[in-house]
Amino acid sequence: MKPLKISEAVVRRLPIYLRFLNELSLSNIQTVSSQDLGEKLDLNPAQIRKDLAYFGEFGRKGVGYNVDYLIEKIRQILKLDKMMNVALVGTGNLGRALCNYNMYIKDNMRIAAVFDADESKKGTLINHLLVKPMQELTECVRELDITMGIITVPAPEAQNVADQFVAAGIRGILNFAPVVLKAAPGVRIHHADFTAELLSLAYYMDHIKGSKDGDGDNDTIIN
Repeated sequence: MKPLKISEAVVRRLPIYLRFLNELSLSNIQTVSSQDLGEKLDLNPAQIRKDLAYFGEFGRKGVGYNVDYLIEKIRQILKLDKMMNVALVGTGNLGRALCNYNMYIKDNMRIAAVFDADESKKGTLINHLLVKPMQELTECVRELDITMGIITVPAPEAQNVADQFVAAGIRGILNFAPVVLKAAPGVRIHHADFTAELLSLAYYMDHIKGSKDGDGDNDTIIN
């Protein structure tokens, strides 16, 4: 039997479910229904049930989902039940902000090493992380068992950084540079382009204005 292929849209919704479930757990809420999840997340409850059913039977009809149990299962699905080390290249404003945010991340994922091509930044500290030169990238990736990389460098430098990540053995890259990167098969790249998101949001401004007159819908988009 061929393994079931899970769509990217389903995988992208799992962290959204996990984030809300964590909020419920902190509020000591023990069970939640797909209807409740759908109302809070502005999603179809049937879609939520379908998403979770790809990975197993986690709920009980008429009862719903046990919050802590579902958190545990989604964490396992997302491989967050084990520590995952991340390398970041680029210590400009965005890179520094991500490093500082690193200390607040509760999941088993952390920025473990920071790099910059600017020699003047070598040896400086960002949230207790020592900035290393790019020449040490490969060795550090192997020593710390780093599995993912984050790129926060200017667009012209991003492809070179991605190539160095891949050469070092990293197979998952989150790219914040406003450029589409190329990589060999077996390497996954996700693009976080603030500018593109902002420009696409601008398209909806007239539609939202029209909805004030009762002619349009105010949609919440969850990617």
